[in-house]
Amino acid sequence: MTTWTPEDQTLFSETYSLVLTAGDTDHPGVEVGMVVVDGELYVRAYRGVGSRWYRAARKHGHGTIRVGTVRHDVLLTTDVLLTTDGLEPCAGLDAAFRTKYGSVAEALVASPEARAATIRIDPASAPAP
Repeated sequence: MTTWTPEDQTLFSETYSLVLTAGDTDHPGVEVGMVVVDGELYVRAYRGVGSRWYRAARKHGHGTIRVGTVRHDVLLTTDVLLTTDGLEPCAGLDAAFRTKYGSVAEALVASPEARAATIRIDPASAPAP
């Protein structure tokens, strides 16, 4: 698996949101909040797994993200974070959302629906030198 560069991780940490487009489409995408935990990038659909963009991410498994003028082809993983009860994400993820977004984060961390709709985003290939 390819990992995010330190520069990308800093960009993600310092930027409020990214624009995610699932699949090979030219649709404008959806703007979502994101966090970096242990070098990995995560987003959540606060409306849960029924969210249109979450379903598209699950169906296609790849897409693009844009953060400002930076664009990356990405892999979208929808099922690696959950424990056997399907509700608890990796350690530190809720705390990272709370730290970055404050009280606004409660919609992303308090509901089982949002937790179940967590996506890890990985770069599709190594960044160009």
